[in-house]
Amino acid sequence: MKRTHHCNELRPAHIGQTVKLTGWVHSRRDLGGVLFLDVRDREGRTQTVFDPSDLPKELFERAAALRSECVVAVSGKVRQRPEGTNNPKIATGEIEVMASGLEVLNAAEVLPFPVDDPEAASKVNEELRLKYRYLDLRRPEMARNLRLRSKVATATRVFMDEAGFLEVETPLLFKSTPEGAREFIVPNRREPGTFYALPQSPQQFKQILMVAGVERYYQLARCFRDEDQRADRQLEFTQIDIEMSFIEREDIYALVEGLLQRVWKTALDIDVPIPFKRLTFAEAINRYGIDKPDTRFGMELVDFTEEFRASTFKVFSGTVANGGVVKAINAKGLAGATQGQMETMTETAKSFGAKGLAYIKVEGGEWKSPIVKFFSDAERAALTSKLGIEEGDLILFAADQWLTACEILGKIRLYCAEVLKTLGKLELPANRFDFLWVVDFPLLSFDKENNRWYSSHHPFTAPVADDIPMLKADPKKVRGQHYDIVVNGVELGGGSIRIHQPDVQKTVFEEVLQISPQVVQARFGYLLEAFKYGAPPHGGIALGFDRLIAILCGTPSIRDVIAFPKTAKGTCLMTDSPGSVEPKQLRELHLDLKAAKKE
Repeated sequence: MKRTHHCNELRPAHIGQTVKLTGWVHSRRDLGGVLFLDVRDREGRTQTVFDPSDLPKELFERAAALRSECVVAVSGKVRQRPEGTNNPKIATGEIEVMASGLEVLNAAEVLPFPVDDPEAASKVNEELRLKYRYLDLRRPEMARNLRLRSKVATATRVFMDEAGFLEVETPLLFKSTPEGAREFIVPNRREPGTFYALPQSPQQFKQILMVAGVERYYQLARCFRDEDQRADRQLEFTQIDIEMSFIEREDIYALVEGLLQRVWKTALDIDVPIPFKRLTFAEAINRYGIDKPDTRFGMELVDFTEEFRASTFKVFSGTVANGGVVKAINAKGLAGATQGQMETMTETAKSFGAKGLAYIKVEGGEWKSPIVKFFSDAERAALTSKLGIEEGDLILFAADQWLTACEILGKIRLYCAEVLKTLGKLELPANRFDFLWVVDFPLLSFDKENNRWYSSHHPFTAPVADDIPMLKADPKKVRGQHYDIVVNGVELGGGSIRIHQPDVQKTVFEEVLQISPQVVQARFGYLLEAFKYGAPPHGGIALGFDRLIAILCGTPSIRDVIAFPKTAKGTCLMTDSPGSVEPKQLRELHLDLKAAKKE
């Protein structure tokens, strides 16, 4: 008899039926000589009972010898659990299977860490979990993450199909375009000295698909970037890649809002309200000090430049005289910050070039700070009014050029929020998701070291039409038709309306970014050539699929939602990769290693 039911299927309606379950021994308990084995498969688990008075001795002894994670098939009759023994924590908690047969399909050795105890497993070193990833993935929490990932991928494909998109696979062997992040290079055996590169994104291919008349393209695309690892970054990752023709920014906003609304309903049964809020880049920086603001809590940056223009506190007035600003935040309830916490915030300010961090602690009805003695009554009144200062508050200042001052307080704002959460003074509900668009980014940023402009997003982003005349005359004022989608302080993705006119794209490459015509032709000649044959207006976006799933699963690390992730050092501990290759392989690729071979 084959398996009749999975381990999350049996209910009181099945009582009296003879069934067969297959799976892993989740746990084993011996209560007064009677054995209770919980059998688990990917769907859930069911309690089976081995009573020695009803079973052959050999069968019972075989059951008694089992340990956790042995693979078994158990047959028997479904019965109601005895009164008072129901387990409401599992869906099959009202019934149990009285075993009459047992097959041991495969024995298991003692595990390097437990998979049946969520609390114990959560304390296991992550490197050990990654080394034995196949065991880690047996944990119900990890199985749930993979299931949700698959569910969201399916919902995405259904939504995009309903919206008229074609799923098109683009090549994984591309050419090197070193204007972006560091690439993975693949040597070409057939033509020595030439190389492929793994794609950082399908950007150029999806634009060419628009020239080809596809009009609506999407792909769950695999991308590769040889960057340092973080909790939200992997060497290889997946993104929901989208491109559309004959559209404007509003069309992208509406599409993505509809997609995310569908995803959140499918995954969490949460109705996300649309349209999403919008902030310009300048407003986001000015109010929150970051271009991906978490708007679930206040603590906004407040400007006091005019109030301190003539202040006797020379640090503030001198900054204003030099064209800078004075800004402050009120970390309400954090006046009791420890010395260590204050030092952490001070070091954050110093990392941006500040000499220190000015602050005021409001305790015992007093403003405690070495700078308060320099403030006039009018300055104190302005602070109280605009910051709503009360007993227990901590006021933090930044005096610098606008962007630097905002970024200093933006970092400190997020740190204060984390401290307040640990103190129980800031509650952010797990089911609250604040979506917003950040728009009107600067098209270009200036690299002082190399004395040149570079693309804030990528060189294919179209400038705002009204700003095109300033491309050569005043590049810093040119806004790009770029947009980021942000939720709870996490950038889910970004995109832009693209340049589709070959002359404008050539101008951006050669005259603005100062890429020589020869390099432009070598790297992007085929794209400029394609644009000459009728490129439609187009734009798109890429959403970080791994980040999206991590948010839905409530985990801070995307490693928890990827089946086989790399470590922070970019290695796979399970397969011990990357590894060395044979000298013969190197000879075939016409490569010679300078680095010593690792044993």
